[in-house]
Amino acid sequence: MEKKLNILYLYPDILELYGDYGNIQVLKYRLEKRNYKCNIERYSIEDNPPDFTKYDLVFAGGGADIEQDILSKDLIKYKDNIKEAIKYGVFFLLICGAYQLFGKYYKDADGTIINGLNIFPYYTEAINDRTKRCIGNIVIEATLNNQKEKIIGFENHGGQTSDVFSPFGTVLYGNGNKFGDKYEGFFLENVIGTYLHGPLLSKNPSLADYIIKYCLDRKYNENTELEKLDDTFENLCREQLLNRFKK
Repeated sequence: MEKKLNILYLYPDILELYGDYGNIQVLKYRLEKRNYKCNIERYSIEDNPPDFTKYDLVFAGGGADIEQDILSKDLIKYKDNIKEAIKYGVFFLLICGAYQLFGKYYKDADGTIINGLNIFPYYTEAINDRTKRCIGNIVIEATLNNQKEKIIGFENHGGQTSDVFSPFGTVLYGNGNKFGDKYEGFFLENVIGTYLHGPLLSKNPSLADYIIKYCLDRKYNENTELEKLDDTFENLCREQLLNRFKK
């Protein structure tokens, strides 16, 4: 039987900061190297409404304040369907602006409130000084399948996210959800919200495989054993980066 994952890519024409589309490319590559099919569908404003429950994975990248304001008005139409999909077990990978939109609200530096979906109880507020941002390389320690993993990325956000009850990981280097925060992102079994760009999955093969395995296990009701891929080059890059960040 041919096995396939269906991915919904939200607003690819608007949410694509710092190479976030690379996350889709990595997932597709790692699936096809293992002889799984990967079907990618795209949704943006004025497209036919998607049914989020029909997908195995939903991905959305980062965007600036003005883009979030536009998208929040469109995305709110699908709030109930998105909540149903999350409850149903569909995996959501949300980067930066998309991560913020799934919370209560985002308040920009001028004090303007952009309503979020209010699916999760965290909220984000930008400080008044636009020149101050959490920016630079970041390393966190996350737990994936009961194993500690160092996750590498690049953060660039003025928003400070609070009231995260289940963080993605502990900050080892960089800022995280707020300036000097101990924690970064938001994590449930089937939802990852994070400020890590880069793209995230190209620097973290184990995270890409965590997502792939989760989606396959859920869809086919089995404990999938993923074929090991040759990640020699990726791991050498990771080692160099981790050594550099320690200095």
